[in-house]
Amino acid sequence: MLFERTAIRDVVIITPKKFGDSRGYFMETFRVDQFEAEVGAFTFVQDNRSFSAETGTVRGLHFQLNPRAQGKLVSCTAGALLDVAVDIRNGSPTYGQFVTAELTANNARQLWVPPGFAHGFCTLEPNTVISYKVTDYYSPEYDRGLLWNDPDIAIEWPVTTDAAILSDKDQRQPVLADLQTNFVFAS
Repeated sequence: MLFERTAIRDVVIITPKKFGDSRGYFMETFRVDQFEAEVGAFTFVQDNRSFSAETGTVRGLHFQLNPRAQGKLVSCTAGALLDVAVDIRNGSPTYGQFVTAELTANNARQLWVPPGFAHGFCTLEPNTVISYKVTDYYSPEYDRGLLWNDPDIAIEWPVTTDAAILSDKDQRQPVLADLQTNFVFAS
């Protein structure tokens, strides 16, 4: 596996190596020993999957507060998506900055989104499936969000505000200037 640090060092793109022949391919998508050596020691407790029927579906930007913060190891198993991680750790030199990665079923890339980041994505193809491992269980009590198209963050989404397919919840999230979190950057 190839581990590539992004512009925000704690967010990592992971590309598994494919071994292919005329029948198709095989790849290891996760190895705890390599993940711990490259990223750190995290325990994954839950796997999630989300299906989006239409291109331009935006989900996010979501996170959970401490003590139920989640790290996410995200992959696309069908279709294609633009994945986004926004740094919301108070005191971070990259606070409010974001990283994007195109994840597709074909490129098999994964994005590690650590605790302290808001996560979201936009589908680039119909019938897109996103799968992700998380480091804590879903907790409605600690579930929070950040407005997907906050102009102060200025994510370059592949869909316009008018064309985006969003949940009511995602349309009502706070902007970064009004966001209250309990994440603190530790160098």
